Amino acid sequence: MQSELIITPSEDGLTLGAVLKRRGFSRRLTVRLKHTEGGITRGGTLLRTVDKVSAGDRVLLFCKEESRLEPSSGLTVPILYEDGSAVVFDKPPGMTVHPSMKHHGDTLGNYFSALYPQLVFRPVSRLDRDTSGCVIIAKTQFAAAALQRNFGKEYLALCCGHPEGNIIEAPIAREEGSLIKRCVRADGKPAVTEFEVIASSEKYSLCRVMPLTGRTHQIRVHFAYIGCPLAGDGLYGGSMEDMSRQALHCAKVSFETPSGGKVTVISPEPEFVRLAEKL
Repeated sequence: MQSELIITPSEDGLTLGAVLKRRGFSRRLTVRLKHTEGGITRGGTLLRTVDKVSAGDRVLLFCKEESRLEPSSGLTVPILYEDGSAVVFDKPPGMTVHPSMKHHGDTLGNYFSALYPQLVFRPVSRLDRDTSGCVIIAKTQFAAAALQRNFGKEYLALCCGHPEGNIIEAPIAREEGSLIKRCVRADGKPAVTEFEVIASSEKYSLCRVMPLTGRTHQIRVHFAYIGCPLAGDGLYGGSMEDMSRQALHCAKVSFETPSGGKVTVISPEPEFVRLAEKL
């Protein structure tokens, strides 16, 4: 895997290490580059992270790829956006993003490996198995580092009842005795969710939801915490009467490409929006 960094005027005079940190490269990735033969070069000459760089410098980065997933061509997942650094899939409900003990060949990762056999699967964003919508996959480790710096997600959710206010702030922790379920607990990690009710009926409210933090099951836990669990979310007490899966959909993602471009990707409305209109 090879990538080129072009030093910008604002980075002129900085050390390469400072540039990599500003661009979101993890300490682990920087160490890998330092210990890879020919990992960091400028004009064919080896470059150290303590060396200073100048505007316009072209720095080549190289490190060996990690292992790839088993490809599965029997799946079909729509692609919403693609460029040289990333691809955004419209994940259907019922599909896991990454292989697990129970899911080996039917995941988004397996489908990605069939489409791009030369690439390693690097999800920048993840969704629960029964949550649908936009999932960002980076095409290289360098792109993953850049994309993770600054991306946002917006969801549509159908919840039971009528939530009040527009923000939920409650720390989230793993529920004792469970590997999967989360709960609101004082010793949990800080979690903040903003939301806006955009339609409502006697039983449900359709909400636009913007998580400001990225805790596991955050939206599901927060709405259950305020007494309005998501429709179809049996794990957190939601009604199963009208939905067979949690009514949660990643409707929009926004991110900045490694070259500095701004991208917004929108997924088609999920089935529960039409359900909300009927109820």
